[in-house]
Amino acid sequence: MSETIARREFLKLGGLTLATMAFRRPPPPDRGREPVGLARVTIKRIGLYSEPSFHAPKIGTLTRDEIVTILARERSDEGPRHNPLWYRLDDGYAHSGNLQPVRWQPQAPVSDIPATGALFEVSVPYTRSYTRPDPTSRPLYRLYYQSTAWAEALTPGADGLPWYRLRDDLLKVTYYVRAEHLRRVHPEELAPISPDIPLRAKRIEVSIARQELLAFEYDRLVFRTRISSGIPSDKPTENGIPTATPKGDFYVDKKMPLRHMGDGRLTSDLDAYELPGVPWVSYFYLTGVAFHGTYWHADFGRPRSHGCINMRPEDAKWLFRWTLPVIEPHEILRVGHGTTVTVI
Repeated sequence: MSETIARREFLKLGGLTLATMAFRRPPPPDRGREPVGLARVTIKRIGLYSEPSFHAPKIGTLTRDEIVTILARERSDEGPRHNPLWYRLDDGYAHSGNLQPVRWQPQAPVSDIPATGALFEVSVPYTRSYTRPDPTSRPLYRLYYQSTAWAEALTPGADGLPWYRLRDDLLKVTYYVRAEHLRRVHPEELAPISPDIPLRAKRIEVSIARQELLAFEYDRLVFRTRISSGIPSDKPTENGIPTATPKGDFYVDKKMPLRHMGDGRLTSDLDAYELPGVPWVSYFYLTGVAFHGTYWHADFGRPRSHGCINMRPEDAKWLFRWTLPVIEPHEILRVGHGTTVTVI
């Protein structure tokens, strides 16, 4: 049932200044085999079990933003049915639903940023933003792996290291983050997919029952992935919008490479409903319902959103490039009558 199991890799963190990153304990010596990867705990706490089953004895707890090493991936016969994937860690098993696969990929700072800004992506498990390029200044949001950000300039920090000045697309305020923690998204990464296929020949179908998205070109299936739609409810929330994903025929009408979602508060509170840098957003409904990448869970196959279609960041990026209207790499917003969307 399991893949070959490797011992936890020692992460060579020389020069790592993410002092807030919480590894569970020093890893054991390398036995010459590679682990599967790393993951970040995305919610306040999750259980650690003796076997890959919620019915197995619970032997521990993992807390938000702990970084753990995945030794193996296992699909459990005991489910859950929508997502039977579990991760074997060095001291037990954790379900994958609230573990975000991450990487540690520090970057060389980029100084040639256009005056209008440029798109970047967080390349480490997480990093803290601040009101000034100074780690002793007021902290703000944590920015998470594969979230996106709009950088306006590279600037020297009070710590002698380079920082990026970021502009929040919702609040229109600036804050700062260590430059080595963000990767420039190059224009070629956003090249349109199948640009020769006309508008009328592309369509998206979303099945709420199957929690699945299908993309077609001339009725030929070209892309298929699991999603998480809105939590079923017709009752309006505090903002007056139901959490259920609307059904019907729509079309993509706005695209943004990043969007600050949530309540729109400037805060450092990890429990606040603030999701800065939601990546690869393709809107298709008037209340702001969209396809977008998701970094706060990996539990695709069941409803978990406030109405949007949650997708893996890499899947949302593919859809972002494939759908019309085409958005240029230097743009933060593109409006137009785009690809047809049917939600059933």
